[in-house]
Amino acid sequence: MMLRITLKRSYIGKPEKLKRVLRALGLRRIGHTVIKPDVPSIRGMVQKVSHLVEVERVEGGEG
Repeated sequence: MMLRITLKRSYIGKPEKLKRVLRALGLRRIGHTVIKPDVPSIRGMVQKVSHLVEVERVEGGEG
């Protein structure tokens, strides 16, 4: 199972800690989408920035 994570809101003016989480997820600009594995570490990062991103579950995976 994979997660499709899309940045929906700007991180301008947000704390540096949240900016680092978004960068670690690979999100750089509004509308940017990444596919990540559905593992606890990624889930935790998504939970921290849940107000800025949209998350969908997708079947299958890369690799």
